[in-house]
This record gives sequence, structure tokens and C-alpha cells, in this order.
Amino acid sequence: MLDTRYSIETPEGISLQLTVAGPAVRVLAYLIDLLIRGTIQLGLVLVLSLLGVAGWGLLTIAMFILGWFYSVMFEVFWQGQTPGKRVMGLTVVNDNATAVGWSSSIIRNLFRVVDIMPLFYSVGLISMSINPHFKRVGDLAAGTVVIYSRERKPVNSSVAKNSRPAPVKLDIEERRSLLSFSDRVDEISQARRYELANILQPVFKVENEEGVRALLETANGIRGGH
Repeated sequence: MLDTRYSIETPEGISLQLTVAGPAVRVLAYLIDLLIRGTIQLGLVLVLSLLGVAGWGLLTIAMFILGWFYSVMFEVFWQGQTPGKRVMGLTVVNDNATAVGWSSSIIRNLFRVVDIMPLFYSVGLISMSINPHFKRVGDLAAGTVVIYSRERKPVNSSVAKNSRPAPVKLDIEERRSLLSFSDRVDEISQARRYELANILQPVFKVENEEGVRALLETANGIRGGH
């Protein structure tokens, strides 16, 4: 089965097309992570075994942490990527394309116990094969999907370093919409950017390119930019 496209709609009505990663490339990423974990485990055995009984106790704890939280820690602090996923150009995201957090990462990795049964990830591979978005059981439980990473083009430097206060008080949803627009501006066509900016022309008093600039600088202000 070939990799497919995954479509979502952002709060501001922008349709995003993401490329979902299939079983083959995910297996390669897993094998890379397995090799890294194995190397770390071997190093721990060689070092901690020198400490006698205390060392073996520490080794047991270290193996437990490494086995259960290796993927969680990397996915949370590396924006959805483990070393293996980074090498293969993959990222784990929530179903709405937002970054995974502690809860979703922990759930998807706890369910790895189910995916790995009864042997060689049989359940996980079957689940990915019959799911249109190649989700293993852990992804279904956590509400996550594995996609191909894309290099984000930098926002125009003059806009990226400037900020301005919002001309009116914004509620939390309006702030989220502005931040979402800022994050995805390079994925939106120029015509659509102008269309979205012009909707707020009565508020910002500018339109088209200047309107887009006003939205981006206001988003920078929300983030605390200077």
C-alpha cells in the first residue's frame, strides 16, 4: 500500500494536505531507534556491571526507563521525532496536526505492547495495513498520525522580527487563529493569504500585503516578540 494524503482544516478555514508515512519507512525508523537503544543499553551494562549489586539495581531501573520513555521523551522534546524518525524524515503529530504532548505520546507508546503482539509487530502492521492513514493501535488510541516532515520556509525576515499590539482585544480563539495563520502562512497561496487578511480590513485598516503583514506582526506580539 502506498503512502497517502491526510487532509485537515485549520480553525481559519485553511485546508492542509499532509503526507502520511506508510509501514515500510516507519519500520526503518523503528530499527534505527532500536539500534540506538541497543547501543545505549550495552554501554549501561558495561559501566554499571562494574558497581556490583548496586550497579545491577541501577541497570534494571535504567533499562525500564529507556524501554518505556525513550520514544516519549524524544517525541515531546524533539517536536514529534525520535532519532530514527528524524533520519527518515518523519514526525508524529496529533490528528489536528498540532504537536504531540505528554499524554498523547505516553498513550501511543504504552499501546506499543499491543502493537508488538503476538510477534514482530504483527498487530501493529495489520492495523497500519487496514487503516487509510496507516495508524497502528497506539495511534488510534492516542489520536496521532505519523507524517513526512516538511522544511518550513522562514517568514519574511522583516516581518519575523517585528511585532505590534492587537488593535482590539482578542479572545483566546481569535489569538489561536492568528497564531495558526502565522505558523502556516508559507503553506497558503498568496490569493488565500490576501483573502483572509482582507476579512479583517475593518479592524486593521489595511489589506492585501499590508494586511498579511499586520496579521503576522500581531501574531508576533501575541508570542511576546519584539
